[in-house]
Formats: sequence, structure tokens, C-alpha cells
Amino acid sequence: MLALRKLGTAPGVALVDVVEPELAGPDDVKIEVTAAGICGSDLHIDHWSPGYHHLGPSLPLTLGHEFVGRVVDRGSSGAGPAVGSRVTVVPATTCGYCAACLAADFDACRERRGIGVMRDGGFARYVVVPARNCISIPDALPDDVAALTEPVAIGVNAVMTAALKAGDRVVVFGPGTIGQAIAVEARRAGADVTVVGFRDESRIAVLRSLGFSQLVDLSDSAQSSALSALADSVDCVFEASGAASAFKAALGLLRPKGRLVVVGIHSVPGEIDLVRLVRKRLQVVGAFSSPGAIWPDVVKRLADDPTMYAKFVTHRYSLENVLAGFDVGHRREASKVIVRPT
Repeated sequence: MLALRKLGTAPGVALVDVVEPELAGPDDVKIEVTAAGICGSDLHIDHWSPGYHHLGPSLPLTLGHEFVGRVVDRGSSGAGPAVGSRVTVVPATTCGYCAACLAADFDACRERRGIGVMRDGGFARYVVVPARNCISIPDALPDDVAALTEPVAIGVNAVMTAALKAGDRVVVFGPGTIGQAIAVEARRAGADVTVVGFRDESRIAVLRSLGFSQLVDLSDSAQSSALSALADSVDCVFEASGAASAFKAALGLLRPKGRLVVVGIHSVPGEIDLVRLVRKRLQVVGAFSSPGAIWPDVVKRLADDPTMYAKFVTHRYSLENVLAGFDVGHRREASKVIVRPT
């Protein structure tokens, strides 16, 4: 079968023929993938950005960690959804026997390994995953929207981490899919939301279609001035761009005791003015990935308003043309790109 693979520790990915995977254990399931999203992380892995070099020992592998499909086989234990069920997959596997796992605190497992980043993922027709990672999805939820579960869950987790209140003034750096999800969730919490990008016309257009009007493109000096007007007045800034320069801007926007929630993965270290942080008594917290426990609720959110979330998706490609999907992603001409392996 065809699969999009990262073959080694150098820039580039390749579409190659691989052996169809088989069940490896009694608690595994085999999934026929119907839709998989291209994430910013996939683009960084393609470029082999510094923030991803720790993945080297896991290569070669099939990429793709945002995916949905149908169960076609399951292990001898019978665990997980029945054959024929439609599922999305939490892309973090755990050991199952450490103290954290035995306490059902799976996000604290020290042996977490990402599907599609440290073991074979969903940019192929079939993938084998642990049954415990499967989340059932309703038949009425379209594949393209269900494939958004992972990035939307990251956005939901970030907003939960921020503990927003109605009326909070919020700025989101990064108008990509996760930034879009954060903006939607922050608005749901009653916040006043501004989203900031840099030469992100296609993504800002998606946010405009979602009903957001306070949209800033920092490549426009006039819009940059409008952002400066928010200095020392913002309750919470979400850094979802992965741009190290956003830290300085965020600290300048935050009011005393304001909150900076860092969501993006950065290729280079960011500089933080610690004196300003201390004197303004700012709070800085990281919000990484998303707890599997919130995924059923995220699936429900998607199912409750699939038409709205469908606007996140701007491009669709077959697996045979997946490299074209990566190309539009690298050229910043797309918001969410969906790949259809079947």
C-alpha cells in the first residue's frame, strides 16, 4: 500500500509502497483511514526543523496523527469499537503499567509515543493502533470534520488551561487550525477575541468566515499599530504561532497579572523579558497536546455544529497527491488540508 513516510534525519518526505500492517497485539485494532489532516507539525517534520530532531530514533515511519476511519479488524481480546465502527484516534500511546497509567493518568505517562510522529500513522490506507485510543464518532459527522478532532481538542485544552471568564480580552497569535480552535472556544467562553497572523491571508479569511472581525496581519503596519493600542490591557494571550518573536509582543500586551498560554512548538528559543514578567506579575503556562478524556466532548462539539467547523478545511487531496497538499501548506496558501487515503 502507499504511505507518506519520513525516511531519515534530513529534509523531505516520500510517498512509498509499504507492507500493509497487521495486528500486533490482542488489544490492537486495524483502521481503514478515510481522512487525515496535514498538521503544522507534519510540515516541520518534512523540513526537519530543530524542534523535531528528537524524533530521529523513530525513523523511518508513516506520518499522520489527525485521522479518522473505520475499524476493519481487532485483536483477540475484542477490546475497542466493533468492526465497522467509525472512529477518530487519540494520537498518544502509553505503556499501560507505570504508576501514572495504573492511576488512569495517561497524560503523565513517561513512555508516551505519538502515532504519526514516533510510530506509524494515518497517511496510508491502513493503520494499526491500540483499541484504547479509539473514540467512536456518530455516523452523521463527516469524515473531514471528524479529522479535526485532534487540533480542536488542543484548542479546547488550551482554553481550559487559561480558565477564561466572560468579558476577558484575549489575543491569539497564530491563525492556523489550532489558533482558529482557540478563538472559537474563547468566544464560546464569552471572551473578546483578536487573532494575529503574519502574511496569513487564507487562514485569516477562514476566521472571517467564522464571524471574527478583530483580525490583525502584522505584515500591514497600520494593523500592527492597532495591535499596539492593546498594550497592557489584555487578560490572556495564546501563543499558537510557533514564532519566538511573539513572546515579546505578548508580554507587552498583557495587563498586570495577565496570563500567557504557550501552545505552539518553537524551532528556536524565545526571549522573555523576565523583569517585565516579574514586575507585572504575569503568569506563563504551557498547554501541550490534549487529554484523551476530553475527546468525546470535542467530538460532540464537532457533531453539534459540523457546518461551522467544516470552514476550517480549505483543501483536499488524494493520498497519491499528498505532496501537493504539503506544498500548499508550506506556501501558506491553505488552512487545514485533508488527505483521503481510500
